[in-house]
Amino acid sequence: MTNSEAFSIMREAIIVVLKIGGPILLLSMVIGVFISIIQAATQIHEQTITFVPKVLIIVAVCLICGPWMLETLQDFLYEIFKLMI
Repeated sequence: MTNSEAFSIMREAIIVVLKIGGPILLLSMVIGVFISIIQAATQIHEQTITFVPKVLIIVAVCLICGPWMLETLQDFLYEIFKLMI
């Protein structure tokens, strides 16, 4: 394996990680900012108010996008194994 092949695999791995983790992180950040604005407006600063909605959103995203995430990861691993053989 040459350096360019290794660099290509690392670049593809980073893209796959961003594809898989992106939706979860993005929605978690949006919910966190929305709840922080509500907390600042109402002056209620309870940690569980931010934690529970984030967990629920993350579970929902995993249930909805889980098959797509698994398929993306499987495709990447098939490509890696093809290069190794």
